[in-house]
Amino acid sequence: MIMEDEMVKRNEKIKSSSLRRLKLITGQVNGINKMIEDDRNCEDILIQISAVSNALKSLGEEILFDHMKNCMTNDIKNNKLESIDEVIDLCRRLM
Repeated sequence: MIMEDEMVKRNEKIKSSSLRRLKLITGQVNGINKMIEDDRNCEDILIQISAVSNALKSLGEEILFDHMKNCMTNDIKNNKLESIDEVIDLCRRLM
């Protein structure tokens, strides 16, 4: 099992993309907060919540695919085959 505090050197392109997307998601969440403070229409708030959920799901998929292409591939090359079971478990937890 992967330790939560284990450090991983990320691909700079993926890291930059992920951080940019997180900033956008943070802005969306802040917008939802303002909508609630301003007593905006429930439908509008729910649509924005759905957009944030989809954005987080998409970001999670990007990070999972990067993990499979890079981290997992490196583990298999280094004969660390438990990486396969770990990614299967991870996929189950994410679904």
